[in-house]
Amino acid sequence: MGQLFSDTSKNEGNGELVASFKTYFKNFKIENKIISQETIDLIESYLNKGNLHEANSLISDALKNIDKAPINIAVTGESGGGKSSFINALRGIGHEDEGAAQVGVEETTMKRTSYKHPKIKTLTVWDLPGIGTQKFPPKTYLEEVKFKEYDFFVIVSVTRFTKLELELAKAIGMMKKNYYFVRTKVDDDLKNEKISKPRTFEREKTLKQIRSYSVNTFRENNMAVPPIYLVSNHDVSDYDFPVLMDTMIKDLNAQKHHNFMLSLPGITEAAIDRKHKATQQFIWLEAFKAGVLATFPIVGILMDSDVETLTERSNHYRKLFGVDDESLEILAKNCKVSVEKVKEIIKSHHLLKTNREETLGDVTRETLLKCLEIFASANGGLLATGLYFRKTFYLQFYFLDTVTEDAKVLLRWAYSKK
Repeated sequence: MGQLFSDTSKNEGNGELVASFKTYFKNFKIENKIISQETIDLIESYLNKGNLHEANSLISDALKNIDKAPINIAVTGESGGGKSSFINALRGIGHEDEGAAQVGVEETTMKRTSYKHPKIKTLTVWDLPGIGTQKFPPKTYLEEVKFKEYDFFVIVSVTRFTKLELELAKAIGMMKKNYYFVRTKVDDDLKNEKISKPRTFEREKTLKQIRSYSVNTFRENNMAVPPIYLVSNHDVSDYDFPVLMDTMIKDLNAQKHHNFMLSLPGITEAAIDRKHKATQQFIWLEAFKAGVLATFPIVGILMDSDVETLTERSNHYRKLFGVDDESLEILAKNCKVSVEKVKEIIKSHHLLKTNREETLGDVTRETLLKCLEIFASANGGLLATGLYFRKTFYLQFYFLDTVTEDAKVLLRWAYSKK
């Protein structure tokens, strides 16, 4: 009987672990999960069987793969079509920032050029030479630019897409790669239309005309009309830029979701929420992995190594969400206010102080309860019995939520200044 009771208790414990895991991930849409459903199912299977070491190993491998998964985006198009500006917008940097793709210069690209994302080191945007040049004839273009290395292609134009670009799209499709047609500088088109027709100008009508103009190009060439994204490289929160980002995320495999979502500029609250969900999952998986094999409850005092880890993570989250010191200085300069003025409206800047005894070294009961509340909420309200988590994980959730809210506050504040 004793052995039976022991096995029953063990099965109940495993059942609770599986329930915690299922409850958490069912809160996310497929395109927002940072691990594949296949991996989730396999982890659940190991937990069900009580094979905790295999479950732990699988989570560890998944986290490593997420961190290392390369993302390569190819951008091609005609000279003067806003290609460089689009590359900078995709990387969330200004034209005058260090490492920016050169804008407004004569087309000189005779070889592909790589641009690393300033915050996500696994993300590279490639500026490809225009198709049809003497060095890159259509027949050999894809091989010359190493098409196999890219996750997808973005074909950029400021007017009509050329016949060569349409042929390129067909070839990319045959190679089973995704591609997107992007019509840039729609803000300039709207501005010019408003100047030329001040009395009859209608924004939506003009946008519809621009889209129809592009659509007709495909019909004239007997091609199915793909989605066409109208964007402004100077105002990425408007027009179709956010929709394009959503589409790209859905087309990437699960292990690349995380870093691509983190790369998105905080142009809308929805984009900030995406980053939050991606980062939250990563922390949760780390915490779950650490807790599966733990046998001791939360330690009440933070060690020096814990403080170092939390300092590093807090700074990492601030940088990802654009509330680090460098980002605040740029925002202050753009809004023509002092950095101190910007720091007054956010909280995360004060999360880590020089005197660690006032902050991390002696976390108050009230703060810890708040962290536990946030963690329980992130966990779907279900915590498995016997699953122990170090205090650092609760604090990471607390830091993440604070930084996320700060990013939204700054976004609203910046728009109010326009």
